[in-house]
Amino acid sequence: MHLVFDIFQGLGVAAAIGVRPFLPSLVAGVLAAGDVELTFHHTRVHFLQQPVFLFAMVVGILLLALAERRLARGGAAARPVMIGLAACAVVLGALFGAGTFAHYHHGVHHLLWIGGAVGIVCALIGVAATQPLLTRVRSRLDAEAGGVLPFVSDGVAALAAALSVLAPPIGVIVLLALLWLLIAGRGRADRKYAGLRILR
Repeated sequence: MHLVFDIFQGLGVAAAIGVRPFLPSLVAGVLAAGDVELTFHHTRVHFLQQPVFLFAMVVGILLLALAERRLARGGAAARPVMIGLAACAVVLGALFGAGTFAHYHHGVHHLLWIGGAVGIVCALIGVAATQPLLTRVRSRLDAEAGGVLPFVSDGVAALAAALSVLAPPIGVIVLLALLWLLIAGRGRADRKYAGLRILR
C-alpha cells in the first residue's frame, strides 16, 4: 500500500511542478525535511530536503518573479521565459518523481528511474496544460491584473503539491484535472483553426 501512495504522491507533486516549478518544489522539500508524510533520507535524491536546495528554490521563486515582472511590462520576451520554466519543471519533476517513488523503497533502485520517468511525463502534462492557458488569460488582462496571475498560479500549484503529499490520492485528481485542461485546450485550439480555415 505504501508504494501505491508513493506513486500517487509522485504524480501529484510532479504535475504541480509542471504548473509552476519552484514553489511546489519548495513546499515538497520542506515537508520532506520535516518528515511530514514524505522523506528522501537514504535515497539518491536526499539533497531535495537539504537547506541548500530549499534556498535555491527560494532564489528561483524570486528570479522568476523578476522575469515575469519584466514580461508584464514588455521588457522581456515571453518565449525564453516559458522555455526556461518548462526545462526547470522537467528536471525538478524528474527528481521529485524519483524521490517519492523510492522514499519507502530506497533499496529498489529501478523505482528511482521509473519515478524519474513518470515525473518527467507528469511535469510535461502540467506544462502543456497550463502554459497556453496562462498565456491566453494574461493576454486578456490589463497589466495590473496580469501581474497577479503568477501569484495565483504559484498558490494553486503549491497547494496541489502539499495536498498530494499529505493526502496522496489527491495527486491522481491533480493529474486528471491537468489532463482535462490539456484535452479541452487542444479541442478549443482545433475549433479555432477550423474556423480560420473556413474564413479563408
